[in-house]
Amino acid sequence: MRIIRGKYGKRRFDVPHNITARPTTDFAKENIFNVIENIVDIDGEEVLDLFAGTGAISLEFLSRGARSVTSVEMAATQANFIRSVKEKLGDDALRVIRGDVFKFLTSAKKPYDIVFADPPYDHPRFDEIPALILNSGAVKPGTLVIVEHSARHDFSALPGFEQHRAYGSVNFSIFRKPMPAENY
Repeated sequence: MRIIRGKYGKRRFDVPHNITARPTTDFAKENIFNVIENIVDIDGEEVLDLFAGTGAISLEFLSRGARSVTSVEMAATQANFIRSVKEKLGDDALRVIRGDVFKFLTSAKKPYDIVFADPPYDHPRFDEIPALILNSGAVKPGTLVIVEHSARHDFSALPGFEQHRAYGSVNFSIFRKPMPAENY
């Protein structure tokens, strides 16, 4: 696994063979970060990475100047790998939570500036995930939400949907939590 750009750019980390996560390809990662950086300045933002897997997305945000990155991952092997990379980098701006994303979203009270989610494509609750994120305490009006998914999913009818991007077989739906309507 490699970090593409930023202060840790070109750093490589050997992913253990027993990790079951499906990492985002470098091609898709590089392209979606180009899109994200055209929407928002990552520098100084607080980021939440759900279903963090190998932590590749978390590390890319961290490398590109995010003030803090919280990685939520259920699998012990993956969470431990992210922690080991954090130790190698010596960067305390990365926080790793080994836990269930659904429980995290239900209890989230702190809103983030950017939320990225890369759930397993075969997750039985996959279709619920974007709406759960958008309606959670982890999101405030204006929060940028990116959900990685397969071509089988179309989230364009959800409130706050802004755009869809596809890079090979990797798809991303991008949302912004809408601002509340003003009462006149």
